[in-house]
Amino acid sequence: MSEQRQIRLDRWGYEIHTSSDSCISFINAYYHQVLNYGRERSVIVKASEQDPSCVLANILTAHFYASSSNPSLTSSHLQASKAHLDHATSYEKAVFDAVSYLMTPDRDDDVAVNLHSKLLNDFPKDLVSLKRAQVLCFYMGRPDLSLELVEQVLPVNEQEDYIYGMLAFPLLELGRMADAEKAARKGLEINEEDPWVHHAICHVLQFECRFKEAVEFMKDHSHSWNALSSFMITHNWWHVALCYLEGQSSIEKVVEVYDCFIWKELERCDASPAEVFLNALGLLLRVYLRGRITEFGDSLKILATYLTDKQYWHLEWHLDLLILWALACTGKLSEAEELLESLKNRMSGMTTKKQQIMQRGIELAEAMYRYGKGDYEIALELLGSAFNASNCKMIGASDEQLDVLNEIRYIMLLNTGRAKEAISGIEIQLKKREAAPFLWYLLEKAYSEMGMSREAAAAGEKGKALELACAFDQEKAYAGLGMSKEALADEYAAKVSPQTNSIKFVFC
Repeated sequence: MSEQRQIRLDRWGYEIHTSSDSCISFINAYYHQVLNYGRERSVIVKASEQDPSCVLANILTAHFYASSSNPSLTSSHLQASKAHLDHATSYEKAVFDAVSYLMTPDRDDDVAVNLHSKLLNDFPKDLVSLKRAQVLCFYMGRPDLSLELVEQVLPVNEQEDYIYGMLAFPLLELGRMADAEKAARKGLEINEEDPWVHHAICHVLQFECRFKEAVEFMKDHSHSWNALSSFMITHNWWHVALCYLEGQSSIEKVVEVYDCFIWKELERCDASPAEVFLNALGLLLRVYLRGRITEFGDSLKILATYLTDKQYWHLEWHLDLLILWALACTGKLSEAEELLESLKNRMSGMTTKKQQIMQRGIELAEAMYRYGKGDYEIALELLGSAFNASNCKMIGASDEQLDVLNEIRYIMLLNTGRAKEAISGIEIQLKKREAAPFLWYLLEKAYSEMGMSREAAAAGEKGKALELACAFDQEKAYAGLGMSKEALADEYAAKVSPQTNSIKFVFC
């Protein structure tokens, strides 16, 4: 068979050395699964089965196994890929270089990003490599690098599916909300069922406290989520639940989302439990902070029992932090201490550069353990007086996921009689999210602790006004009056008398 007959083109139009049309079809199917956050990413294994000598199929299969429940299968596909490099195309060699280095123990993440940047410079239509690089940047806590990569390839992909969701996310992580929403809306015009675009739009609406609008948008598009990975489907519903919670909807709506759209995912035979647990924990922590955990019955205790299983440890730093809190909070202290000690041991095995980056992560891990135990003084000392959750992206979490760490700190400050310090932090957050009712209620509590009754009453009234403005059971409550949410909130705050608000706090 001639060399020319061995060449096929993939979805991007790049040359792949294979004689199998089926191999190319499965590679293209894998591309779609990655970009669409599908639950059938294992389809890449079929590509390597169709052509065991295809370099691209094998290196992508190796990468799939490296992050799966069967990492032992990685090596054979990596070796198969290496064994046939001599007849690989230039594109395949570039992907091999970038992906094989990504799987190298003790890799330097900056080198890994540079290799992907070089790959994308030569082959800019490869959006799966862009996605892979952006995931790397996310776990590095570097949205700036992520944005540079997508902007590098945008000129040749301006009408491509999925590109604008990938543009929107680093923009919103950099605080450029208007630009992020514009990019995501353009992506929605190209593909109305892109879940990463849905996610980005919800992020923006949630940050801007447009809770009801966010819920309506997500529910309108949720019909397209059934085939998504366990992470993506439960994460999108996690956002919906937080909007209900932050918008002061009835707690029953939050419970419904947890039971029917997050926890229920575990009933599917192909579910990924760890991905479900990440979003379940993220929601229960918020609920716990607001003193509503009893309305979830034994959900937290049930979840903590699952989390004593070590197979769920060390998958993601962010997940480990949440597990530490859940174990400590539910009295499983020996397991929590074992996990914490294990994290410290893993830290000692990192390169010096990686240790410096993750030092904040290990301090956060112990702080979450101490918070779960109720050792607030020690937890606050670990966080430090200048703590700002936005500086903790290295644990692999978005700003929305990190915000809860600030709330934990404020509540611990109030628990330990440091209301003045809490006020300083809350006021900084309110400059970014002025329409968040919970922050105003925290501020009310802090002012009350300081004996500042007038300021406390004003903060409480502002919270109640915003709560009314974004109430889910009032159809277009403020739009129907021809007023903005802020104007209505100000008018209502000027009229109501101080009353004890309905929000309960975990102060003890």
